Amino acid sequence: MAANGSSTGNKSSGSTGGKPTGPSAEQVVSTFQRMRQEQRSMASKAAELEMDITEHSLVIETLKEVDPSRKCFRLVGGVLVERTVKEVLPALENNKEQISKIIETISTQMQTKGRELTEYRERYNIRLVGEGEGEGQGQSATNSRDSEGGGSKSGAGVLVS
Repeated sequence: MAANGSSTGNKSSGSTGGKPTGPSAEQVVSTFQRMRQEQRSMASKAAELEMDITEHSLVIETLKEVDPSRKCFRLVGGVLVERTVKEVLPALENNKEQISKIIETISTQMQTKGRELTEYRERYNIRLVGEGEGEGQGQSATNSRDSEGGGSKSGAGVLVS
């Protein structure tokens, strides 16, 4: 990743073989962290929508036991509107189905983002702080504690905290 002391110019050769020398270590780290943040935000949104489904289920179960002609109130676009149970119940069930579909979509996007992250890590030899060296996917707490202060075995990787 570091340039040789004797070369002061940019290395921009047209060769496509070998590892790409394009992005600097800082660019690789920032891109990796951005990708991780995108995945985290997707997971956060999925968790939020799961909570919405739980709330919808609770309200649906409660309204099923109530007289359909009874009035109820529903928040629509920040405005509280008065409706009857028979009007609100189908809308709630439809909303719940739509939220479930969105969660499925987000899950597939998270899986895709996870694969992209893995490929990016492998392409640029990115290691996370606390990740065992040479251990592959085994990330136990003892391995992370043991390898925390242990420098780099090979100088060709990027260490991300």
